[in-house]
Amino acid sequence: MTDETQTRTGNAEKPSARPSEDPGVPALRPEPVAPARARARRWPWVAALVLAIAGAVVLYLQPWSEGPVPVTVETVERGPVTRVLAVNGRIAAVHSVDIRALVGGTLGDLPVAEGDTVDEGDMLARIDSAGQQAVVRQAVAGLDAALVAEARARDALDRAEALGVNIPRTEREAAERALMTARQDVARATAQVDQAQVQLEDHTMRAPMAGTVLSLNVEPGQAIDPATVLMTLADLDRLIVETDVDEAYATQIREGQSATLQLSGEAETREGRVGFVSQRVDPDTGGLAVKLSFDQPLRAPVGLTVTTNIVVERHEDAITAPRAAIADGAVYVVVDGLALRRPVSVIDWPAERLVVTEGLAPGDVLITDAEGLSEGRMVKVAVP
Repeated sequence: MTDETQTRTGNAEKPSARPSEDPGVPALRPEPVAPARARARRWPWVAALVLAIAGAVVLYLQPWSEGPVPVTVETVERGPVTRVLAVNGRIAAVHSVDIRALVGGTLGDLPVAEGDTVDEGDMLARIDSAGQQAVVRQAVAGLDAALVAEARARDALDRAEALGVNIPRTEREAAERALMTARQDVARATAQVDQAQVQLEDHTMRAPMAGTVLSLNVEPGQAIDPATVLMTLADLDRLIVETDVDEAYATQIREGQSATLQLSGEAETREGRVGFVSQRVDPDTGGLAVKLSFDQPLRAPVGLTVTTNIVVERHEDAITAPRAAIADGAVYVVVDGLALRRPVSVIDWPAERLVVTEGLAPGDVLITDAEGLSEGRMVKVAVP
């Protein structure tokens, strides 16, 4: 055999390390990876990608921050403004008087009724005066007796003077003193008669002025005394409005200020003006009494409610803001979609809109309700 044959034979006789493998395939190669393990390796990357996308969305939307607040606004403008004080008052008569008796007794005649019109001097009521009439008669009788005594004393003095020196001087002086005493008795009796007559007249109540009986509080046969208000008499030809103004505005109310008056139940208004301002504030109520007159006379029931608007001041060119827009001495204006705080000075007054003296300028976009706002808050104008 040749060397080539020996070599092949020798190689054939050698045992193979891996008899089952194909001799043409490399002896070493990676084992195949199972599908479950491959998926497990991909999940962290997918989760990280999802978290990154979610974070970007959250950063963009910023759900923790509040969105723009819808607000209503108005554009600031200058214009004429009238500062008005609104109060409620009641119709009253310029002249009104309560009728009371000057003496006590039982009410007899009552010739008037509520709503009657009377003239000055007309009888309004009479108290039973039988007892007082007896007093008058007794006083008259006493006066008559005093007059008789005076006449006798005068006759005695006349006789003494006629006798002259024929009677003692002491007798003539006694006659003079007796006449003087008689005259004093007559004066005293006359005064008693006058007093009894006055008291008798006090039993009759007469109208102190022409007017209308507004109220009648008694009935015939009722026992009364000087404290009893029998009736109220008023002159309804001159009516006014009586009201009270809070002491906070007392120094701004003056006589002559114009006013608009509206009677309860009427749609139209009437013009008037302040006619009286009290110089004293009621310490119990804190109110200042004010009376207003009508420019034109009218007839209306006393006590009727009147809505009164007193014109305190007129501004020809002023800026105003709704009261709801002002909070803690400031307002909010809209600038580039943000609510910015502006301190303002106002004339505090009981009205829906206040005059702004400092802090706002024409053209400012004013938020009309400041509730819940803060500096720098994003806002959007609500569509009406």
